[in-house]
Amino acid sequence: MSQEQQTGITEQAPDAGLAHRVPELGALQLLLAVARLGSLGAAARALGITQPAASSRIRSMERQLGLALVDRSPRGSRLTDSGALVTDWARPIVEAAEQFDAGASALRDRRDSRLRVAASMTIAEYLLPRWLIALRAERPDTAVSLLAGNSTAVAERLLGGEADLGFVEGRTVPAGLDSAVIAHDRLVVVTAPGHPWARRRKPLAAGELAATPLILREEGSGTRQVLDAALGGLARPLIELSSTTAVKSAAVSGAGPSVLSELAVGEELAARRLVEIPLEGAELRRELRAVWPTGHRPVGPARDLLSLTRSG
Repeated sequence: MSQEQQTGITEQAPDAGLAHRVPELGALQLLLAVARLGSLGAAARALGITQPAASSRIRSMERQLGLALVDRSPRGSRLTDSGALVTDWARPIVEAAEQFDAGASALRDRRDSRLRVAASMTIAEYLLPRWLIALRAERPDTAVSLLAGNSTAVAERLLGGEADLGFVEGRTVPAGLDSAVIAHDRLVVVTAPGHPWARRRKPLAAGELAATPLILREEGSGTRQVLDAALGGLARPLIELSSTTAVKSAAVSGAGPSVLSELAVGEELAARRLVEIPLEGAELRRELRAVWPTGHRPVGPARDLLSLTRSG
């Protein structure tokens, strides 16, 4: 038999059941208001509640403590001796709660004063600007910084605490991140009008595209990841560049064929500076995602930006 069983005493943590024995903060605030104003009705008005609700709260607190706290009479409300003592104890508790609330509010204000976004190049160049304009209309006092890079760099910044929200365009969600699909995109094969592919009558086979040196983004970019996976491997790049704009410019100049987001080449296709080459045998569609560290759902400005992306 244990010592606890022999003595009939069960050891408990010092604060076990404390929440059930200590009145709620609102009741303590009401008691302080009664002491200050000398009337239950005046205290109720000061706290924005009805007098019946205030009376009920006081009675509930008296039952909880097993003490009479307020003497009520037609001339007003007077604290009992026990009520005066409880009021003295309640005052530092309420003041501490007010300090806690002020500190939490200051932290929220500091959090909401800035938003750090990390985004892969296509999203940063062709989607984020309009989302950030809409966010500014909702949160004009929030300073936004944008870090553009490939999908691998976005994940590193989020996991390193250097960004509050990220956007990627790869095939998979990087380890350690949660995500939500915010849009879909299609990759297209493009060349300058003078390239031999621009004159072909039949669609380009996936195998021929895979075997052809292309103008490509660097390893780690979402576009390259999707293309590599769809084709089962790529030839050694003709040119390797670090931004979508640079790849597009090289393709327009006639340096060679490339595969780019449909979002990025709309103007060039419409103006015939680039030509889309039909492709068969491979699916080049992809999901664009918002990402954040696992278990840390976006809050404040990051949450609002995520909501704007989903609303189009």
